[in-house]
Amino acid sequence: MNIRHLLIASFLCGTLLSCNQKHLPSGKDFGIHIRHRADKIHRGDSLDISIESAYQKEIDSVKYFYDGDFIGSRSKNSSFKTVLKAPLGRRLLSAQIFGNWKPVLISKRIVLHNDKAPQVYTYKIINTYPHDPLAFTQGLEFYNDTLYEGTGLHGVSSLRKVDLKTGKVLKETKLDRKYFGEGISILHDTIYQLTWQSGKGFMYDLETFKKLGSFSYEKSKEGWGLCNNGKVFYKSDGTNKIWIVKPGTFKEESYIEPVTKRSLATKVNELEWVNGKIYANTWQKDGVLIIDPQTGAVDGIIDFRGLKKKLGNTEKANVLNGIAYNKKTDQLYVTGKKWDKLFEVEIVKK
Repeated sequence: MNIRHLLIASFLCGTLLSCNQKHLPSGKDFGIHIRHRADKIHRGDSLDISIESAYQKEIDSVKYFYDGDFIGSRSKNSSFKTVLKAPLGRRLLSAQIFGNWKPVLISKRIVLHNDKAPQVYTYKIINTYPHDPLAFTQGLEFYNDTLYEGTGLHGVSSLRKVDLKTGKVLKETKLDRKYFGEGISILHDTIYQLTWQSGKGFMYDLETFKKLGSFSYEKSKEGWGLCNNGKVFYKSDGTNKIWIVKPGTFKEESYIEPVTKRSLATKVNELEWVNGKIYANTWQKDGVLIIDPQTGAVDGIIDFRGLKKKLGNTEKANVLNGIAYNKKTDQLYVTGKKWDKLFEVEIVKK
């Protein structure tokens, strides 16, 4: 072969390789199609999933994943039928596509709603107690039959031990003026308190209120509410997520997203653990959600409208915020930011 032929052959090979490289598939060549009869996807619905392809070559097989977990596969591009049960909320449905090319991974964000509407509850006032009208309540919790409270606002944020019947502050420590105090939770005789936008929280000795250290947030950018089940913490950050946080390392291991049959819950604030459920106040709403901590399903909504009208300082009072459950007496208490009263309530079906 002479030099001319060699150059022509080299040019043709290079051109072919270049063309093949240009036609290698990417995520833009594929899409996930979900055939579903309703406008929303609910837990337990049957879904028919397939891959839409703009690529001319045949697909060999597809693997499907939901929220990172493998849920099944199909050969070629045959229809994949599945039923999604958990976790609920906004999640990723992914597909890994195989053919005569490097595997391509694509994803589609979906919202998996609860399959049942929440039970609606109202309340009955059992007792009314005094509450400091200057306390911008952010966290409220019983521990060993004693009431503890965390308050907010720059310059006046605090951690308190409070006498339930009189509202008197029995012990108090104040946060540095630069911190805006948020939710509290107590585990193994240690009090944990969040701050709002500082990216950190603090730990205190239960008896002395001596500061034991601090911890940092990870993916959650803010601190709102905090509760625990004796094993892990649940932390809200003002979004639609409740983070599951490991004590000791404070690693945000996973999250749930509170969701009803129709929508995602947002701005979840103060949290309380009550008989295996998370009770969550929603910021600027006169209601408390009852959330399944395993799935995020909103099983119930407590309608607290009208409670603020029972205050003696209605004009100065801020929003409902503060849920405390005394598991020794099976009593539930609620209050709000700068409310002059704290209410013991009984929850009843509406």
